[in-house]
Amino acid sequence: MRKIFIAMLSLITTISFAQTTDNKSPLTFSGYAEAYYSYDFSNPGNHTRPSFFYNFNRSNEVNLNLGFINANYTSKVIRANFGLMAGTWAQYNQSAEQPLLRNLWQANIGVKLSRKKNLWIDAGVFPSHIGFESPMGKTCDALTRCIIGDNTPSYESGVKIGYTSDNSKWFLSALYLNGWQRIMRPDGNNTPAFGTQITFTPSGKFSLNYSTFIGNDKPDTSRQMRYYHNLYALFNPTAKLRLTLGFDYCMEQKSKGSSKYNQLYSPVIILRYLFFDKLAIAIRGEYYYDNNGIIIPTGTSDGFQTLGYSLNLDYIIRDNIMLRIEGRGLSSKDEIFALDNKAASQNYFLTTSLAVSF
Repeated sequence: MRKIFIAMLSLITTISFAQTTDNKSPLTFSGYAEAYYSYDFSNPGNHTRPSFFYNFNRSNEVNLNLGFINANYTSKVIRANFGLMAGTWAQYNQSAEQPLLRNLWQANIGVKLSRKKNLWIDAGVFPSHIGFESPMGKTCDALTRCIIGDNTPSYESGVKIGYTSDNSKWFLSALYLNGWQRIMRPDGNNTPAFGTQITFTPSGKFSLNYSTFIGNDKPDTSRQMRYYHNLYALFNPTAKLRLTLGFDYCMEQKSKGSSKYNQLYSPVIILRYLFFDKLAIAIRGEYYYDNNGIIIPTGTSDGFQTLGYSLNLDYIIRDNIMLRIEGRGLSSKDEIFALDNKAASQNYFLTTSLAVSF
């Protein structure tokens, strides 16, 4: 992996010298690191929180959730990214990929298709077009991710065409993908997957996004087509107040060729307020309904029907350094958790983190 990283940086550096004539280098580097401690009151013996959590999922230990370094090259007609990462999020979130790819943050290259319009084609591994949350906790209003955020793609592999309008109010994108959060296709899967994204940002105070995914994440012999819709709105009525509203809806065939579908939906609301430019508080409410286990199987009669709520406190030490603490609770219809060594329908945990970006 180290040799690949050095080779990519050498290639990007060579391109930058060949295509740049001004004093500003098109090659830049960025990095991020977020250490955390989380305590799950169910006190799991293996220190691993419930399997549907991928961020901050180790209990009663100090660990690194995500750390990465990324090289970005941007010119008028070419752009590229290459980054490597480490941490428990990388370990669990990309466990389905082959070992060589599990520490890949992103690797993509794009070419501008029009001289006059902001139209690009990008190929490789890049961040997901679904959802309002990022793996970088510092950029999210709540410390931990929503249930829906932890269980939708955070990365994807394929080709995308993206267009930004001249006034920057509209962004339109169409994608051809290897699958639902896949760099490598599953064995026996040859079903193409597609995605779309439409973002409307009329001003800095409001943004509306609608993203879709159509595809199958199983071998062709047991193909179940999935139709996923992701809708969210971001409101910033003042510089200190932000409201996020999200709603996801999914349909997946019950079996190959079936005209009947299992359903999943999840509404989310997050309200964040900034005090004194240094202190911020956020409250979150969410509900996740997946009674047939499309994404979160439980093996119980009512499946995964869970209400979540959290309270978050942030201290912004500097623009690039943030200290956070969050209390969070989950309440499910079935006893899918553990508490005091017994099956329980509730789960409670505290998480604190220190994040640094550069």
